[in-house]
Amino acid sequence: MALLSSPRPLPTHFSASTSTSLLVRRRPITACQVCTPKQPLHESTLNVAEGFAEDELWAAACLRVRSFYQFKPTTFGLQDHKKFLAEREFEAIKERVSGKRKGFGRVSCINATVPLSQFSSLSFPADDLCASCKFTNNGEDRVVVGTLDLNQCVSLPDEIAGRRPEAIGADFARAYLSNVCVAKELHRNGLGHALVAKSKLVAREWGISDLYVHVAVDNEPAKQLYTKSGFVYESDEPAWQARFLDRPRRLLLWFGVPGVQL
Repeated sequence: MALLSSPRPLPTHFSASTSTSLLVRRRPITACQVCTPKQPLHESTLNVAEGFAEDELWAAACLRVRSFYQFKPTTFGLQDHKKFLAEREFEAIKERVSGKRKGFGRVSCINATVPLSQFSSLSFPADDLCASCKFTNNGEDRVVVGTLDLNQCVSLPDEIAGRRPEAIGADFARAYLSNVCVAKELHRNGLGHALVAKSKLVAREWGISDLYVHVAVDNEPAKQLYTKSGFVYESDEPAWQARFLDRPRRLLLWFGVPGVQL
């Protein structure tokens, strides 16, 4: 797979003059969009697990570009621009997962996947999703339909930091969720809950005692998801910081991982 960009995370906004007509706005990196379900998934075919293979990480990167950006479909060069963004995020995922990103401990890309064959029985078109987010695992074609990162670190760039654990241990016992997204065709199928539940299990395996997530203050569906998953309010972003970063103000939600003692 040819890579055209250096290992950098997706930006909050893309401001290159040649691409402003391509991109309307990037949705928040911590967002979890939820809408009315079009058709339920078969739970027996759903797999939620850590991703390691490069073709699965590529599929996850493509889903993130698809979820976090809004594009004008008639714009010249749109596919090349999408590919550029996906390649940049792919490189950033690999850098984080391999432990090469400064300021991060362990990072896991957790993905929800279903067999490609399942889409033939659904009552809505999903050709773009299948083409963009497909990968092969043990000879079976599957599609990444949800993804997030679990980040072991003191803080995430440009985000308010958690306060726990309060004494020693913040460098290894604190973690954050980021890049949480679900394919828009499959919202309201419990994929967000499944991803968060898996992240809790991995966090406990790592010895994480305090798990955090940032969510936009006006993102009611995401706040409901995290509240139902046991997260509670800890703090919120100062208004000046949100204005400076040109984004909706964030809330910081906390979850105490059971069974972990420092």
